[in-house]
Amino acid sequence: MSWDEDGTPHPLAQRRTGRSELESDRLPEMRELEVLGWEPAPEELRWVFLPYVWPPDARTWIPDRSTHWAVDTSLDGHGHVTGVECVPLPEADLRDLDREADEALAALGLPPRPRGRLWLLRPIGPFPTVAAVLDHLDAVLTGTARTPALPALARTALAALRESS
Repeated sequence: MSWDEDGTPHPLAQRRTGRSELESDRLPEMRELEVLGWEPAPEELRWVFLPYVWPPDARTWIPDRSTHWAVDTSLDGHGHVTGVECVPLPEADLRDLDREADEALAALGLPPRPRGRLWLLRPIGPFPTVAAVLDHLDAVLTGTARTPALPALARTALAALRESS
């Protein structure tokens, strides 16, 4: 189990550099990888550890060149929209998001994620999508507490899926 700290991003991501005003799911490299069968890793805190335990040959990452946006909507007294302003999310808010993920990982006994990565996963076993794999994990891990044992149990379940295919 690891965050592939010394690994390199997927080769398709290496031809693009610099910050993009696009959200992560709209990055060209993300769309190209999705066509090749890769799916963004789930963003929910309950699954924040998945790239750490997912089989290495079925996971990859790309540099996060995306912009996270804050949308401020103004309404009049009748609830009608009078204005919308989109601004990049402040760095402090981005750090808060990372902090939440780091706290969830620490509760599981795992190190923080490397910063600036967007993780992608490929479905494994007989399942056609990552969501289907997650449904399977939910069924297999039912009743498992969110303790440091959870990542190892998930890794074992994923390895069994890998062997079955």
